[in-house]
Amino acid sequence: MESNASAAVSGPGLAQGGDAIVEMSATALSGAIHRRALSCEEVLHAYCAQIDRLNPVVNALVAPMDRDGLRGRARELDALLARGRSLGPLHGFPQAPKDIMPAAGMVTTKGSPLFAGQVSQADCVVFERMRAGGALFVARSNSPEFGLGGHTYNPVYGTTRNAFDPSRSAGGSSGGAGVAVALRMLPVADGSDMMGSLRTPAAFNHVYGLRTSVGCVPHGPSEEVFWQQFSVAGPMARDIPDLALLLSVQAGFDARLPLTHRSEPVRDWTALLERDCKGLRIGWLGDLGGHLPMEPGLLETCRAALRHFEAAGCSVQEVLPAFDFERLWNAWIDLRSFSVAGANAALYRDPAKRALLKPEAIWEIERGLALPAMAVYEAARVRSAWYETLRRLFERHDFLVLPAAQVFPFDAAQDWPHAVAGREMDTYHRWMQTVVPATMAGLPALAAPAGLGPGGLPAGLQIIGPAQADLQVLQIGHAYDRAGGFSRVRSPLLD
Repeated sequence: MESNASAAVSGPGLAQGGDAIVEMSATALSGAIHRRALSCEEVLHAYCAQIDRLNPVVNALVAPMDRDGLRGRARELDALLARGRSLGPLHGFPQAPKDIMPAAGMVTTKGSPLFAGQVSQADCVVFERMRAGGALFVARSNSPEFGLGGHTYNPVYGTTRNAFDPSRSAGGSSGGAGVAVALRMLPVADGSDMMGSLRTPAAFNHVYGLRTSVGCVPHGPSEEVFWQQFSVAGPMARDIPDLALLLSVQAGFDARLPLTHRSEPVRDWTALLERDCKGLRIGWLGDLGGHLPMEPGLLETCRAALRHFEAAGCSVQEVLPAFDFERLWNAWIDLRSFSVAGANAALYRDPAKRALLKPEAIWEIERGLALPAMAVYEAARVRSAWYETLRRLFERHDFLVLPAAQVFPFDAAQDWPHAVAGREMDTYHRWMQTVVPATMAGLPALAAPAGLGPGGLPAGLQIIGPAQADLQVLQIGHAYDRAGGFSRVRSPLLD
């Protein structure tokens, strides 16, 4: 059953020129606000109208904030600019922090009835940075329970629906963010990614999502500052300059998170996107030699998009890493279950709370609790061996590319794909195995649109770079987008 939360997002009508405002790129919008060609209040009105028009159809944004309070804050932001003071690139940007990490003064449910109505007292670091950079938090973006699974639905707010076909899944776990960006309900959006949570919804909604390198963007704080090496925070946007704009605010060292990068931070990622890509070597991983089942038409759609790398001057060569991919998968699910169990074991041990956990969460926790210590150590050894395999591969290739998802957006009423191309899936997330290689190696991976498949549904590619090569991944992604024009593809819901 759908929640009424999205219908509660209501407010003033569209400001004059509101359609034009929400169609602006984030970089153009930031420039217009800072030139005072647009007021923050006008921008807020335009985005609120777009939310009112489309959010009831897709249920991407939940837990809306009071509109009177938002208008008052927008006027304060305008007053700051009138005095010559800007808070940063996001000054006056409506944003909706993902409903997984805490945001001060906002409900943080994690998609679970255990936390329904819980109001956070402080921001996690990435939200703290976005707020300090001028963002105006208007709602939360919807996520599956505890961020588990590549389909955004939960018992608190209901199902988020695809931006191109509302009968289909939005992906997950940053599904609300991906849909909101695609439908111009937000100029850019934050997300997080452990097992494709930025990449799957980006692919499903034909936008860009960057799984950042471990340590690029502070993600926390929490009691897991030394263990947390899988889930990262990052940006989602309709094009690469917009992605870079948000990353300029998100990235950088934070002493509360000692694994974040302490090197001199990039102040403006948007100014560094131009690169001559002639001669760059792209390694096409495809379906990993048949190891990954693919929905019919998916691999062909992705392979056809490779010509845009060639148009940018790159060479593309098929490559297959010499590794046991089933061994990699088993190591991954052990490390993932161990991590999920560590974060949620207390909930599981309380029978009343355990009764409110979804089956997938219980499965992960029970697996994690049952793992012997040496199994976790062995999984970490496999992870290290995989990283070394890719490191050597990057000596011959500048970037590696493979599909961002193994299926097109599926029926939103389905919990998850139980079979792909006739092959039964043995876990609730096996259909997402294509995202594991980048996660296990801790490498930056950009989900980029690959076009629409035979049925008119979106597909996406992952562009994976070497360790800490986030900027280089954005640069090749920018060249790819300019060659393919994917950022100009619009959802039919916008017409």
